[in-house]
Amino acid sequence: MTADTIATNTFAQTTKDLLNYEWHTLGEQKVVQTLASHPEAGLTHEEATKRHQQMGANQLTGKSGKSSWLRFLEQFNQPLLYILLTAGVVTLLLRDWLDAGVIFGVTLINVIIGYIQESKAEGAIAALSKAVTTEATLIRDGQKNRLASTELVLGDLVLLASGDKVPADLRLLSVRGLQVDESALTGESVPVEKATASLAVETPLAERSNMVYAGSFVSFGQAEGIVVAIADATETGRISQLIESSTNLKTPLTRNIDKFSKSLLYVILGLAALTFAVGLGQGESWIDVFKASVALVVSAIPEGLPAIVTVTLAIGVSRMARRKAIIRKLPAVETLGSTTVICSDKTGTLTENQMTVQKIYAGGQHYTVSGIGYAPDGEILINQQPVDFNADGHIALWESLEAGLLCNDSHIEWGDGQWNLVGTPTEGALITAANKAGLTQANLEQELPRIDTIPFESQFQYMATMHELDAKRGLNVIYLKGSIEAIIQRCDRMFDAQGQLARLNPAAVQQEVAGMANQGLRVLAFATKEVATKRSLDRNDIDQGLVFLGLQGIIDPPREEAIAAVNACQSAGIQVKMITGDHALTAAAIARQMGICSTEAQVFTGQQLAQMDEREFAQAAEQGMVFARVAPEQKLHLVKALQLRGEIVAMTGDGVNDAPALKQADIGVAMGIAGAEVAKESADMLLTDDNFASIEAAVEEGRGVYRNLRKAIAFLLPINVGESMTILIAILLGTVLPILPIQILWLNMVSSVALIAPLAFEPKSGQVMQQPPRNPRERLLSGGLLQRIIAISVFNWLVIFGVFQWVLQTTGNEPLARTMAINGLVAAEVFYLLSISQFLPSLVVRIQGKRTPVAYAPAIGIVVVVILQCLFSQWSMMNQVFDTTPLTFIQALICIGVGLPVVFIAFILQRFDPLN
Repeated sequence: MTADTIATNTFAQTTKDLLNYEWHTLGEQKVVQTLASHPEAGLTHEEATKRHQQMGANQLTGKSGKSSWLRFLEQFNQPLLYILLTAGVVTLLLRDWLDAGVIFGVTLINVIIGYIQESKAEGAIAALSKAVTTEATLIRDGQKNRLASTELVLGDLVLLASGDKVPADLRLLSVRGLQVDESALTGESVPVEKATASLAVETPLAERSNMVYAGSFVSFGQAEGIVVAIADATETGRISQLIESSTNLKTPLTRNIDKFSKSLLYVILGLAALTFAVGLGQGESWIDVFKASVALVVSAIPEGLPAIVTVTLAIGVSRMARRKAIIRKLPAVETLGSTTVICSDKTGTLTENQMTVQKIYAGGQHYTVSGIGYAPDGEILINQQPVDFNADGHIALWESLEAGLLCNDSHIEWGDGQWNLVGTPTEGALITAANKAGLTQANLEQELPRIDTIPFESQFQYMATMHELDAKRGLNVIYLKGSIEAIIQRCDRMFDAQGQLARLNPAAVQQEVAGMANQGLRVLAFATKEVATKRSLDRNDIDQGLVFLGLQGIIDPPREEAIAAVNACQSAGIQVKMITGDHALTAAAIARQMGICSTEAQVFTGQQLAQMDEREFAQAAEQGMVFARVAPEQKLHLVKALQLRGEIVAMTGDGVNDAPALKQADIGVAMGIAGAEVAKESADMLLTDDNFASIEAAVEEGRGVYRNLRKAIAFLLPINVGESMTILIAILLGTVLPILPIQILWLNMVSSVALIAPLAFEPKSGQVMQQPPRNPRERLLSGGLLQRIIAISVFNWLVIFGVFQWVLQTTGNEPLARTMAINGLVAAEVFYLLSISQFLPSLVVRIQGKRTPVAYAPAIGIVVVVILQCLFSQWSMMNQVFDTTPLTFIQALICIGVGLPVVFIAFILQRFDPLN
């Protein structure tokens, strides 16, 4: 709704339409009139009370959470746990209390972990509410008041000063040098200069200079504004609603596990029904047939799978924590390993979030500045050599550095082991650049004490200070800094390379400005003028006759380690896209430095995206590499568009504006130090060092976790399938069962778990980051893995069934036949474990002298299983419980020999489906 369509009705009549107003398009008088307020006296206390009762408190409303018991019970609603619970019930029916307790214990552990992880995510909306709760200075009945921000209502007249947090969305009525840090909301890396002039309807959020938004900080100046939105109607409130509405997607691992578990449930029930029907059809007793069906169900249920998934992910969490990445949700470990696209915020994520002077143009010469951030580490270089300030020819450079240091209201101080900025980032960059030349603020201010100041105002685009130069000669010196347009029109001379005054060439200077701007640098111009001694400075003193000193190009530089991390991700087949609220030119320059994009065709702005239909937007999301000046809704839309194209999306960010996209992404990655609390609560992973490079390490660990999970599945399922085939074929042939239900439980819950657990500790392969991400559409049991499972399952069946039948026919001793069949299967499991783990390869590498860690876990697991199997076969008590019999040394060797051929089968399979 624009100014042309605004009605002049009373506040009560227009309240329901206020959300539709485009406040930035209205003049100050029209805004005050629409809200039925007063531009000087504000609202009356009576009217404010009435509006507060009518509209409620100025605070965000979070959605009501589920009760703790309901969240706990919902953790059981997983197909994999259905299988585990079924196993527990079956074990109870068999009156095996110990095994039943183990099964139910594993189930409970899974449920508790899920409950704890979900509970941590409940604080997102509460954190956002806390982020915007503050106090405000306002005028009511013409009197200044200090009230809680929750008491604000539409039409309140609010006063802002440096250091204040903006308490609501305000339309500015008057400003004096106002600069507002909106980085958490818009992604803008530097404070935004504000004005009061009306703007066009299509002006994007980040460029609405006559508006300030709840949760932002006033970094400089003063202002007066009128409240136009409170609570959920503010821009921050709208983000809160986006967080609530965004879908918390399952990860690829949980989707695949769910799908596999459902399919396995149907297969188990179908086979059990078939077994029961066939047995009855063969005239068997229904009790015997029921026991056989139970044996089949027990053999088919992979009791160790939920446990190994949890253990493998938990180990991945521990490894990532050591590499500065904290996982809040276990499945996120694997998700990082399958990520195909990383959408990264720029400010503070890929960049240092510390403005730095990188280029200087002074005296017709070009200088570069080394070092980043606010630490005075670095040099000023010319032709790649340090500048010698003792030599002639750098007067303009020295003067421009002095101007940046003196025409400055900020300062840098040492504390907590680092250099900290007190003031605006741009001024901090100027101080640091001067420090690198040996200039210090304290000494220079003592040498040239400040007399007067003209603060920065957006309508003039400059700041000016006057200093005492020479009291004896009656001279003061004025320094100016500001936009090139504001400075150059006041100058007629400049210093040349020899430090002599020469005629200014504005066109040449403008060309230098354009060159810096094309590199994404924010350009500030500097000038000076000597005047007769006076006690005050006015604008007439600086309208003309100034000497142009030079230009300083400032940027928030990329982290060096982030550049390497981006390259590593790209080598691993992962696209890295930059999504930021910053300027397109600056974003593109940073992206080019980092190797994220190479052409302008890969850069899109929020304004361009807003004009696209769904098809064009989806195409831009896929092809674009840099998205600048985007709103929070567009970040969310971009993530969704990529997901609809089948991408597995990781979203990184640190601001309030990133929170909805962080929650929507397959994995949200927040900055642990500088990140807003709501961003942390919405994320799946936190970086404790706020370093994009830690993401690359997390991806590497995630890929290793997924490979270990594939190994665990490739090891575990053939055991269950082999046992099931044995039971099913025995029933179909009408023969004695080669293995009893209680013996199957022993194999599945003791031997298999003891052998499968070491796979969770497997070190990652050295080639893990040289391969592309796995296809996100790939099923859990892909073609190669399925073939491997079938081949090993058939071998396991041959071992069990073959050994049992051979021993039974030669000895007629069923307990001996079953004991040898079980030990033959265990021997095959041990050899198969050695074939797919990195234990033997790492031993070889160690022998050759390279410092590669040896995976001792398989050796420990094998020793444990050997001891358990000796007890299982040789201890009389175990013989009674499991219906087994002791073996002779020759019989034990036969069992070992029967399992050995699996090594050759595994070697052949490795050629077609490598697990390492």
